[in-house]
Amino acid sequence: MQQTTEAPLRKRTHNLAHDLVTKLSQSILLGQLKPGEKLPSEGAIVREHGVSRTVVREAISKLQASGLVETRHGIGTFVLEQTGEQGLRLNVDTAAGVRGILELRLGLETQAAALAAQRRSEQQLQQMRQALDDYQRLLSSNDSCAEADRRFHLLIAEATQNSCFVEIMQHLGSSMIPRTRVNVAERGQADLGKLAQLANFEHEAIFNAIRRQDPDAARAAMWLHLTNSRDRFGAGS
Repeated sequence: MQQTTEAPLRKRTHNLAHDLVTKLSQSILLGQLKPGEKLPSEGAIVREHGVSRTVVREAISKLQASGLVETRHGIGTFVLEQTGEQGLRLNVDTAAGVRGILELRLGLETQAAALAAQRRSEQQLQQMRQALDDYQRLLSSNDSCAEADRRFHLLIAEATQNSCFVEIMQHLGSSMIPRTRVNVAERGQADLGKLAQLANFEHEAIFNAIRRQDPDAARAAMWLHLTNSRDRFGAGS
Protein backbone atom coordinates (compact mmCIF):
# COMPACT_ATOMS: atom_id res chain seq x y z
CA MET A 1 0.00 0.00 0.00
CA GLN A 2 2.86 2.35 0.80
CA GLN A 3 4.45 1.80 -2.62
CA THR A 4 1.27 2.75 -4.50
CA THR A 5 1.12 6.12 -2.71
CA GLU A 6 4.82 6.96 -2.98
CA ALA A 7 5.13 6.39 -6.74
CA PRO A 8 2.41 8.92 -7.72
CA LEU A 9 3.93 11.40 -5.25
CA ARG A 10 7.37 11.09 -6.83
CA LYS A 11 5.84 11.46 -10.30
CA ARG A 12 3.91 14.58 -9.25
CA THR A 13 7.04 16.13 -7.70
CA HIS A 14 9.00 15.43 -10.90
CA ASN A 15 6.27 17.00 -13.09
CA LEU A 16 6.06 20.09 -10.88
CA ALA A 17 9.84 20.45 -10.98
CA HIS A 18 9.79 20.15 -14.78
CA ASP A 19 7.14 22.87 -15.01
CA LEU A 20 9.14 25.12 -12.71
CA VAL A 21 12.33 24.55 -14.74
CA THR A 22 10.42 25.55 -17.88
CA LYS A 23 9.14 28.77 -16.29
CA LEU A 24 12.49 29.79 -14.84
CA SER A 25 14.48 28.91 -17.96
CA GLN A 26 12.10 30.92 -20.14
CA SER A 27 12.50 33.91 -17.80
CA ILE A 28 16.26 33.61 -18.26
CA LEU A 29 16.13 33.14 -22.03
CA LEU A 30 13.76 36.07 -22.52
CA GLY A 31 15.94 38.36 -20.43
CA GLN A 32 13.51 38.74 -17.53
CA LEU A 33 16.26 37.27 -15.33
CA LYS A 34 19.56 38.69 -16.53
CA PRO A 35 23.13 37.30 -16.34
CA GLY A 36 24.60 37.91 -12.90
CA GLU A 37 21.18 38.46 -11.34
CA LYS A 38 20.36 36.54 -8.19
CA LEU A 39 17.35 34.23 -8.31
CA PRO A 40 14.64 34.79 -5.67
CA SER A 41 15.18 32.86 -2.46
CA GLU A 42 13.91 29.32 -2.12
CA GLY A 43 11.09 30.54 0.11
CA ALA A 44 10.11 33.26 -2.36
CA ILE A 45 9.92 30.73 -5.22
CA VAL A 46 7.81 28.42 -3.03
CA ARG A 47 5.34 31.24 -2.34
CA GLU A 48 5.25 32.57 -5.90
CA HIS A 49 4.75 29.23 -7.65
CA GLY A 50 2.88 27.32 -4.94
CA VAL A 51 5.28 24.37 -4.85
CA SER A 52 7.25 22.62 -2.13
CA ARG A 53 10.88 23.23 -1.23
CA THR A 54 11.68 19.77 -2.61
CA VAL A 55 10.32 20.81 -6.01
CA VAL A 56 12.33 24.06 -5.94
CA ARG A 57 15.56 22.23 -5.09
CA GLU A 58 15.04 19.70 -7.87
CA ALA A 59 14.33 22.50 -10.37
CA ILE A 60 17.42 24.47 -9.34
CA SER A 61 19.50 21.31 -9.68
CA LYS A 62 18.25 20.86 -13.26
CA LEU A 63 18.96 24.51 -14.10
CA GLN A 64 22.50 24.04 -12.78
CA ALA A 65 22.98 20.92 -14.90
CA SER A 66 21.86 22.81 -18.01
CA GLY A 67 24.36 25.61 -17.37
CA LEU A 68 21.77 28.34 -16.82
CA VAL A 69 22.56 29.07 -13.16
CA GLU A 70 25.18 28.47 -10.50
CA THR A 71 24.71 28.26 -6.74
CA ARG A 72 27.24 29.97 -4.50
CA HIS A 73 26.97 28.41 -1.08
CA GLY A 74 25.86 30.83 1.57
CA ILE A 75 25.09 33.53 -1.00
CA GLY A 76 22.44 32.29 -3.43
CA THR A 77 21.81 31.12 -6.99
CA PHE A 78 22.81 33.36 -9.90
CA VAL A 79 22.01 33.46 -13.62
CA LEU A 80 25.00 32.61 -15.80
CA GLU A 81 26.05 34.44 -18.94
CA GLN A 82 25.14 32.38 -21.99
CA THR A 83 28.21 32.36 -24.25
CA GLY A 84 28.96 30.72 -27.56
CA GLU A 85 30.86 27.99 -25.73
CA GLN A 86 27.70 26.76 -24.00
CA GLY A 87 25.07 24.60 -25.65
CA LEU A 88 25.72 23.52 -29.22
CA ARG A 89 29.08 24.51 -30.65
CA LEU A 90 28.18 25.84 -34.07
CA ASN A 91 30.34 27.68 -36.54
CA VAL A 92 28.75 31.08 -37.13
CA ASP A 93 31.89 33.05 -37.91
CA THR A 94 31.59 32.67 -41.67
CA ALA A 95 28.82 33.40 -44.17
CA ALA A 96 28.61 29.67 -44.93
CA GLY A 97 28.11 29.00 -41.21
CA VAL A 98 25.31 31.55 -41.04
CA ARG A 99 23.56 29.94 -44.00
CA GLY A 100 23.87 26.56 -42.28
CA ILE A 101 22.21 27.91 -39.13
CA LEU A 102 19.40 29.43 -41.20
CA GLU A 103 18.77 26.11 -42.93
CA LEU A 104 18.57 24.43 -39.52
CA ARG A 105 16.13 27.07 -38.28
CA LEU A 106 13.93 26.59 -41.35
CA GLY A 107 12.84 23.17 -40.14
CA LEU A 108 12.37 24.28 -36.54
CA GLU A 109 10.84 27.72 -36.67
CA THR A 110 8.31 27.28 -39.48
CA GLN A 111 6.50 24.74 -37.31
CA ALA A 112 6.98 26.91 -34.22
CA ALA A 113 5.31 29.85 -35.96
CA ALA A 114 2.33 27.70 -36.96
CA LEU A 115 1.89 26.38 -33.42
CA ALA A 116 2.31 29.87 -31.96
CA ALA A 117 -0.51 31.13 -34.18
CA GLN A 118 -2.78 28.45 -32.72
CA ARG A 119 -1.70 28.66 -29.08
CA ARG A 120 -0.37 32.15 -28.29
CA SER A 121 -1.85 34.17 -25.47
CA GLU A 122 -2.71 37.86 -25.62
CA GLN A 123 0.16 38.59 -23.25
CA GLN A 124 2.62 36.75 -25.50
CA LEU A 125 1.28 38.68 -28.49
CA GLN A 126 1.88 41.95 -26.64
CA GLN A 127 5.43 40.86 -25.79
CA MET A 128 6.09 40.07 -29.47
CA ARG A 129 4.78 43.51 -30.41
CA GLN A 130 7.10 45.11 -27.87
CA ALA A 131 10.09 43.16 -29.23
CA LEU A 132 9.37 44.41 -32.76
CA ASP A 133 8.88 47.98 -31.53
CA ASP A 134 12.22 47.75 -29.73
CA TYR A 135 13.81 46.33 -32.88
CA GLN A 136 12.60 49.25 -35.01
CA ARG A 137 13.62 51.83 -32.40
CA LEU A 138 17.13 50.40 -32.14
CA LEU A 139 17.43 50.13 -35.90
CA SER A 140 16.36 53.76 -36.32
CA SER A 141 19.07 54.92 -33.92
CA ASN A 142 21.73 52.73 -35.60
CA ASP A 143 22.05 50.53 -32.49
CA SER A 144 22.32 46.75 -32.56
CA CYS A 145 18.87 45.16 -32.77
CA ALA A 146 20.17 41.58 -32.39
CA GLU A 147 18.78 41.21 -28.85
CA ALA A 148 15.28 42.32 -29.89
CA ASP A 149 15.50 40.02 -32.92
CA ARG A 150 16.43 37.05 -30.73
CA ARG A 151 13.73 37.93 -28.20
CA PHE A 152 11.05 37.96 -30.94
CA HIS A 153 12.01 34.48 -32.12
CA LEU A 154 12.21 33.14 -28.55
CA LEU A 155 8.75 34.51 -27.81
CA ILE A 156 7.41 32.60 -30.81
CA ALA A 157 9.02 29.44 -29.43
CA GLU A 158 7.47 30.14 -26.03
CA ALA A 159 4.04 30.69 -27.59
CA THR A 160 4.05 27.11 -28.95
CA GLN A 161 3.39 26.03 -25.32
CA ASN A 162 5.94 23.29 -26.03
CA SER A 163 9.08 23.60 -23.93
CA CYS A 164 11.08 21.51 -26.43
CA PHE A 165 11.09 24.41 -28.89
CA VAL A 166 12.36 26.80 -26.21
CA GLU A 167 15.06 24.36 -25.09
CA ILE A 168 16.38 23.87 -28.61
CA MET A 169 16.44 27.63 -29.21
CA GLN A 170 18.27 27.94 -25.89
CA HIS A 171 20.98 25.58 -27.12
CA LEU A 172 21.39 27.66 -30.27
CA GLY A 173 22.10 30.62 -27.98
CA SER A 174 23.84 33.54 -29.67
CA SER A 175 24.17 31.42 -32.83
CA MET A 176 20.50 32.10 -33.49
CA ILE A 177 21.15 35.69 -34.63
CA PRO A 178 24.72 35.36 -35.88
CA ARG A 179 24.92 37.94 -38.66
CA THR A 180 26.93 40.53 -36.71
CA ARG A 181 29.68 37.98 -35.94
CA VAL A 182 30.56 37.40 -39.59
CA ASN A 183 33.71 39.34 -40.49
CA VAL A 184 33.71 42.06 -43.13
CA ALA A 185 35.59 40.02 -45.72
CA GLU A 186 33.05 37.20 -45.44
CA ARG A 187 30.09 39.60 -45.64
CA GLY A 188 31.34 41.09 -48.88
CA GLN A 189 29.00 43.89 -49.92
CA ALA A 190 26.21 42.98 -47.51
CA ASP A 191 24.86 46.05 -45.67
CA LEU A 192 23.81 44.88 -42.20
CA GLY A 193 21.52 47.87 -41.69
CA LYS A 194 19.65 47.15 -44.90
CA LEU A 195 19.47 43.44 -44.08
CA ALA A 196 18.03 44.25 -40.65
CA GLN A 197 15.37 46.52 -42.17
CA LEU A 198 14.32 43.86 -44.67
CA ALA A 199 14.18 41.31 -41.86
CA ASN A 200 11.91 43.60 -39.88
CA PHE A 201 9.37 43.81 -42.71
CA GLU A 202 9.30 40.01 -42.67
CA HIS A 203 8.97 39.95 -38.87
CA GLU A 204 5.85 42.09 -39.18
CA ALA A 205 4.30 39.59 -41.61
CA ILE A 206 5.02 36.75 -39.16
CA PHE A 207 3.56 38.76 -36.28
CA ASN A 208 0.40 39.64 -38.20
CA ALA A 209 -0.23 36.00 -39.11
CA ILE A 210 0.23 34.95 -35.47
CA ARG A 211 -2.05 37.79 -34.37
CA ARG A 212 -4.76 36.58 -36.80
CA GLN A 213 -4.22 33.02 -35.50
CA ASP A 214 -3.57 31.80 -39.04
CA PRO A 215 -1.09 28.90 -38.77
CA ASP A 216 -0.64 28.41 -42.53
CA ALA A 217 0.16 32.08 -43.07
CA ALA A 218 2.50 32.10 -40.05
CA ARG A 219 4.36 29.07 -41.36
CA ALA A 220 4.67 30.62 -44.83
CA ALA A 221 5.81 33.98 -43.44
CA MET A 222 8.50 32.35 -41.32
CA TRP A 223 9.64 30.22 -44.25
CA LEU A 224 9.91 33.33 -46.44
CA HIS A 225 11.82 35.22 -43.74
CA LEU A 226 14.41 32.52 -43.16
CA THR A 227 14.89 31.61 -46.84
CA ASN A 228 15.28 35.30 -47.70
CA SER A 229 17.79 35.69 -44.86
CA ARG A 230 19.76 32.71 -46.16
CA ASP A 231 19.68 33.99 -49.72
CA ARG A 232 20.69 37.52 -48.72
CA PHE A 233 23.84 36.13 -47.14
CA GLY A 234 24.45 34.00 -50.19
CA ALA A 235 24.31 37.06 -52.42
CA GLY A 236 26.52 39.09 -50.12
CA SER A 237 29.37 36.64 -49.79
